[in-house]
Amino acid sequence: DSSAITMSSYLIFTFIILLCLLSSSFSSSASLHNATNESVTFRPQHEIQKLKLIREHLQKINKPAIKTIQSSDGDIIDCVPSHHQPAFDHPLLQGQRPMDPPEMPKGQSQENESHEDFQLWSLTGEFCPEGTIPIRRTTEQDMLRASSVRKFGRKIRRVRRDSSSNGHEHAVGYVSGSKYYGAKANVNVWTPHVSSKYEFSLSQIWVIAGSFADDLNTIEAGWQARAIYLPYFPELYGDTNPRFFTYWTSDAYQATGCYNLLCSGFIQTNNRIAIGAAISPVSSYKGGQFDISLLIWKDPKHGHWWLQFGSGTLVGYWPVSLFTHLMEHGNMVQFGGEIVNTQPDGSHTSTQMGSGHFAGEGFGKASYFRNLEVVDWDNTLIPISNLRVLADHPNCYDIRGGVNRVWGNYFYYGGPGKNSKCP
Repeated sequence: DSSAITMSSYLIFTFIILLCLLSSSFSSSASLHNATNESVTFRPQHEIQKLKLIREHLQKINKPAIKTIQSSDGDIIDCVPSHHQPAFDHPLLQGQRPMDPPEMPKGQSQENESHEDFQLWSLTGEFCPEGTIPIRRTTEQDMLRASSVRKFGRKIRRVRRDSSSNGHEHAVGYVSGSKYYGAKANVNVWTPHVSSKYEFSLSQIWVIAGSFADDLNTIEAGWQARAIYLPYFPELYGDTNPRFFTYWTSDAYQATGCYNLLCSGFIQTNNRIAIGAAISPVSSYKGGQFDISLLIWKDPKHGHWWLQFGSGTLVGYWPVSLFTHLMEHGNMVQFGGEIVNTQPDGSHTSTQMGSGHFAGEGFGKASYFRNLEVVDWDNTLIPISNLRVLADHPNCYDIRGGVNRVWGNYFYYGGPGKNSKCP
């Protein structure tokens, strides 16, 4: 009858609709499955390739060790035969061995202590054997934080001393206009607050030659602190401890140079200091003050640029063949602090420089450099007589110089960053 035909038609129509829905669902599922497969197959290949590059790079910089020391801060220190260190991978240095100690600058005053145990890892009481050097091991996790393997261990390019245009801000004392064969200072060590993962805070000595353009040569040493994850320098460390560092470049931070021993260049000769390891102790506000003595100078016989820590403790040297302008001498020396300001939320960063307090607060509160000297043409340390001071943004970080009988030439510097006068 008609009702049976109607019901039959309804069932057929419903079946067709269900069939269409199932077909559509199957088609969508198939598309999703294919898309997921493409994603699954693409992403692992990308990650596998990155991991392969990382492991290849780690094999280059993590040399086979004859002893390994575990630091309380999580660092692993490898004791590597000195002639197998990364420096000797450089084409100009292959087959060489570390040089003998150079002629020391004349007129050097003796420090009370050498502080060879100024790093956390050395508090274990263990050191690397003679004939080896301690190298902080770089891990896969260190490198996975990096934006690329190629940029690992390198600074962002900075070619101006007053580089406020790219977020770098300074409070420095400097000399220029002469020939400089080295520099020395005692550098006060703190743990400044770094407010953004994109920023850092450091205090260092720069020996500079060439122009602030593509031919800039610099040799740098000091301490640095940064947030746990920094895309500018994300790969180096996984904590906020201040760390002893070195750096060099011969082309304005473009393709040459790196931090510490993360590329071939600096040749380490010391078996008790690990470049890149955390410094301990540090200074405290209204409390104990701790500084490190650093001396950089050009060996008059072979021309290499040596680094000394404390009283007579040689760390190593930058071979003169790495450089162009610094093959002869420097034309500027800088001492002081530097931060990067990314202007979070459109205002100035609250990343601290030095102690985080302005220069006017003085000893025990503000950070300082003291006993500033340069090395002259006769390999003699002489007090600085024409020190100039410069703060890019004095309402955020400032600097005040002075001279006295005990500290010689000195300055206080630093600041909190963002405040009522530095919005």
